[in-house]
Amino acid sequence: MNTQSPLLRELAAAAHEPGTVEAFWKQAATHGTPLVEPDPEGNDAWRLVTFLWRDDPAAPAAAVLALLHTVTDKDRHAHDLTPHLMHKVPGTDVWALSHRLRADHRASYQFSVHRGSREDALRTDRDSWLRVLDDALPDPLAAGPALAARDGRNPSSVMELPDAPAQDVATPRTSVPRGKRIAAEVDGRRVGVHLPAGHTPGDGPYAVAVLLDGEMWGPVLDFGATLDNLHADGRIPPTVTLMVETMGRDRRMADLSCSEEFVDWLADVLLPWAARAYGTTDDPARTVVAGQSAGGLTAAFAAFRRPERFGNALSQSGSFWWPDGTEFDGGSEWLTRQYATHEKLPVRFHLEVGLQEWMLLPQNRHLRNVLEARGYEVVYHEFNGGHDYACWRGGLAVGLVGLLSDGSGRRR
Repeated sequence: MNTQSPLLRELAAAAHEPGTVEAFWKQAATHGTPLVEPDPEGNDAWRLVTFLWRDDPAAPAAAVLALLHTVTDKDRHAHDLTPHLMHKVPGTDVWALSHRLRADHRASYQFSVHRGSREDALRTDRDSWLRVLDDALPDPLAAGPALAARDGRNPSSVMELPDAPAQDVATPRTSVPRGKRIAAEVDGRRVGVHLPAGHTPGDGPYAVAVLLDGEMWGPVLDFGATLDNLHADGRIPPTVTLMVETMGRDRRMADLSCSEEFVDWLADVLLPWAARAYGTTDDPARTVVAGQSAGGLTAAFAAFRRPERFGNALSQSGSFWWPDGTEFDGGSEWLTRQYATHEKLPVRFHLEVGLQEWMLLPQNRHLRNVLEARGYEVVYHEFNGGHDYACWRGGLAVGLVGLLSDGSGRRR
């Protein structure tokens, strides 16, 4: 049994006493989970974090996996999920697993509950792993709101340790005027449009932000609430946001792999359409293109290929290893080499990557170094998290604020 947690040690010692287990769960429900306790090594920059799952007496589990975003992924690629198998506290219905984590860590997480054998829970072939993800469940006692998912999957819970960067604009505020949401189609592609409160086309030209993987930022994550909060707080100017949806996995891979055709479509079809329909600017200095993972690569490529349209690139966890067949091959970093060898362009960058993204961290640092050496204006940030919308939603807001200002905090 994992007895790192002082609270679990107390529970194990008193489990035979009537009411002890119920009192434990009542405390967990009151304070929210996971349990966060002082670091056992006495370092205030770290915490002991214990994830909890309550067994169902009608269908007891044979094994429970605690799936902590990116942390679990790393061990999955090493074909060993054993460190993420939870332990049953004897004499109780408590499954628990403790991690020692830095106090600024943020990550989404779920639980995979197995009624079969422990061996079934540890199978790591691709098909078994995908089934685990499809069936994984959020934490019913999580301290914060759940993070929605696409493709019919269950939502995730979010662990936010006390020193994690604030995400003060992530949730809707009843006091803030809501912008208008429009589901549009441009040249056969779905685009979600967010108009700031009070938008009138004749009052433009409006700043414009293009968000890739728009189906996540629109109907799934409701990033429009964040935009409304940023507008109301005066942190960004009134901005028309174009959430460009992907058209299936294969189309996404083609579009978001430094595709000249796709970037030219954004520049020559989407932006002129938005200017006609919603009064957006044609000033590249007031235009942002933003993406995550392959979308982050594409945002930086859009600024490289069409700097006269995209003057600001916001890349989160960019796949700058491209175009190798896998990010674990070391990566040829084609786009980074283009920036290293071509003349300096009139574009600005906001780059961020997670410290837990062992497969992306070196390449993002390399691009930063190349851009800075070439004299580009670059804001670079490493957050303590992984390849995770729980982290990206806050970083996207910060990046938009930085790129839509003039560098002194004033709005463009």
